[in-house]
Amino acid sequence: MHLDFPLWFELTSYAVLVLILAADLTLAYLRPHVPSAKESGLWVGFYVGLALLFALALWAVGGPEHAGQFIAGWLTEYSLSVDNLFVFVLIMARFAVPPKYQQEALMVGIIVALVFRGVFIVLGASLIANFSWIFYLFGAFLLYTAIRQATESEQKEAEQEESKDSALVAWLRHHLRIGGVYDGNRLHTVVADRRVFTPMVLVFISLGTTDLLFALDSIPAIFGITTSPFLVFSANVFALMGLRQLFFLLGHLLEKLEYLKYGIAVILAFIGVKLVLHAMHENEVPFINGGHGIHWAPEISTWTSLGVIIVTMAAATVASLARLRARERG
Repeated sequence: MHLDFPLWFELTSYAVLVLILAADLTLAYLRPHVPSAKESGLWVGFYVGLALLFALALWAVGGPEHAGQFIAGWLTEYSLSVDNLFVFVLIMARFAVPPKYQQEALMVGIIVALVFRGVFIVLGASLIANFSWIFYLFGAFLLYTAIRQATESEQKEAEQEESKDSALVAWLRHHLRIGGVYDGNRLHTVVADRRVFTPMVLVFISLGTTDLLFALDSIPAIFGITTSPFLVFSANVFALMGLRQLFFLLGHLLEKLEYLKYGIAVILAFIGVKLVLHAMHENEVPFINGGHGIHWAPEISTWTSLGVIIVTMAAATVASLARLRARERG
């Protein structure tokens, strides 16, 4: 098995990430509450700081190219995860989750999502290693996703995602004994002398499966930045780690950041083009240029990708905030 970094570094990184996730889940379980904006902001800053420290460690062990790939991938996954929050808000409202238990629900949903994403990453890495033409498919899919992202409203997209998991929820309600009342953060409770599941089970599954659907966009996107499974998984973990705090920090503002979706669409389109150009450069498809690489197709560097991602998200955020202030003044 090929390792992108020394074995000790990868194993240590995985162990630290697991410990951080376990500590985060424990805190959410032991201290169910609605965090203030200040508390949420501090936690978001903490996780951003951890990601930057990890990038420095990558720089020291693997050099600036790997560090740049991680930062670009992390920012891409982070921006896409922020877009996910809009649907998470709707799921919390749909199941009427008590505010003080939303932290734990989000944390468990995120861990379920990480497990699913891990499977996707292994499959994606295997496809890339064996079929170079897969970059054509990834690129085309991202271009389609970018167009859909720019042309559909968040509400319509959220309704589509909700309809996709409604069949699963209906199946679970039919086959499991699920009550209609929460009992703290428990998964089981007793109603009329019968032991039943609480709606929290449906919340956990809905959050995890919804993020799995979003992973169909994000995993091909990050493979357009780096083909290292270690960097892809690490970027996903760091992007998702501060997501529950970001939920409480930005939840009420998400629907007002109206230009965010256009920024994400630009990033997806850019990475889609990058993937297609890479596929052309490394081409092995017989009916394209006789199975030979198309050498005029440029390879877009990691640092160019990083610059495009930062500038695009900054512009989308600033434009959204300016629009929000203009509306408040008007």
